[in-house]
Amino acid sequence: MPSSARDRATAFTAAATFASTISILGTLYYLDIPSLLQIRVKSRKVEPRCYSTSTKPSIQEFKTLTQQVTLKETYPLANKIEKNVPVYDCNDFDITNAKQIDSLQDELYHNLTSGPGVYVLKHFFTDTNTIDAANEAYDSIIDRELEQSGGKGDHFAPASSNSRIWNSFSKHALQHPENFTSYFSNPWFPIVCHSYLGPGYQITSQVNIVRSGGQPQMPHRDYHLGFQTDDDVVRWPKAVHAMSALLTLQGAVAHTDMPIASGPTRILPWSQGFAEGFRAYRTKEFIEYFEQNYVSLAMEKGDAIFFNPALFHAAGENTTKDFDRSANLIQVSSPFGKTMETIDSLPLVDAIYDTLLAKYRIEGMSQEVDAFIRAVADGYPFPTNLDCRPPASGRMAPECEQDVLRRGVSEGQDRGQVMEELTTLRKESSANGRVARQTTVFGT
Repeated sequence: MPSSARDRATAFTAAATFASTISILGTLYYLDIPSLLQIRVKSRKVEPRCYSTSTKPSIQEFKTLTQQVTLKETYPLANKIEKNVPVYDCNDFDITNAKQIDSLQDELYHNLTSGPGVYVLKHFFTDTNTIDAANEAYDSIIDRELEQSGGKGDHFAPASSNSRIWNSFSKHALQHPENFTSYFSNPWFPIVCHSYLGPGYQITSQVNIVRSGGQPQMPHRDYHLGFQTDDDVVRWPKAVHAMSALLTLQGAVAHTDMPIASGPTRILPWSQGFAEGFRAYRTKEFIEYFEQNYVSLAMEKGDAIFFNPALFHAAGENTTKDFDRSANLIQVSSPFGKTMETIDSLPLVDAIYDTLLAKYRIEGMSQEVDAFIRAVADGYPFPTNLDCRPPASGRMAPECEQDVLRRGVSEGQDRGQVMEELTTLRKESSANGRVARQTTVFGT
């Protein structure tokens, strides 16, 4: 064979070999074989279950994470993006439009899990008279507790500087049942809570009033792991660090206007995504970075802010001379977690049932009535005693308190009937379950 022909044949063979190699590499890339092999190799290696106490969380990784920019294109239903925080106006939405609300809930969920981790809802309460009546109830509770025990401060200030109502949810119901019913009938509560936690959530709340001169908090994360000590946090496996942030939704409703000078919540968007954040927020370099980079949004009475509990945040300093900043702090818990405060729903239902029944007779099972039932009663039937409370017909679980309350108003049962049934449910759910059915007498 002439040399020129041999050269051409060699060149052709080389080209064919190159093309074949590229094809094989392309197929491997398409099938993501390298990643699969890495995963397989990695799966054979046992990784430490807990974060190392001998290494520090990376401040550089934290900076890179929190320097992301929130894009309006990602959250098209937002009214605007302010300081990296999506701001929605509740007046822009028709809550009876299921498709629109479903799209909004998709955005809210994405925000807290994969986005900046915080959003504001303008006009969460459109009727500020409800807020004003609640404030009057809170003032009465604060005055009574101050007289009885000298009052209570909050996490970061004594009662002389700030005022705190622990478990304001229950105290509000017993102080002013009608206003409590109106307040937690707000249909925006289930829209927000369901978007992150799904059905069966439970609401708790604490009122916090930061008076003129009130000092700022240190940056922190919230319940569950956020409330652990330094030593305890590192004992929990990595999966629990991720899980903790998914069990709670944090929020606050502005009960006064909140100009920047009054110290509305300081937040660091995107910080909830930092895996080691529950131990990092306590360290000096992370505290300093937060102090240099946090943002804060002014709010008006009736607005609300909600955020992932793993978001680095802190109450701000009230630098005004004559203005008290007041908020109802909302903490909502997944039925798969434990609430920070104990809510005994039975006396609350006893206090509000007649008001709720009257509301139902006018409105039927409206969004407001449904929202209130979800707020005040337990939506999860476990733990229970399955010998005494077997699964309801056609279901995998027995009735919960919400089921009983919803059925009670729809059937027009009186307060005594509903309270007897709820009391029996509570007793038969106990460990021994051997309880004679009897009516428990509540206050009239």
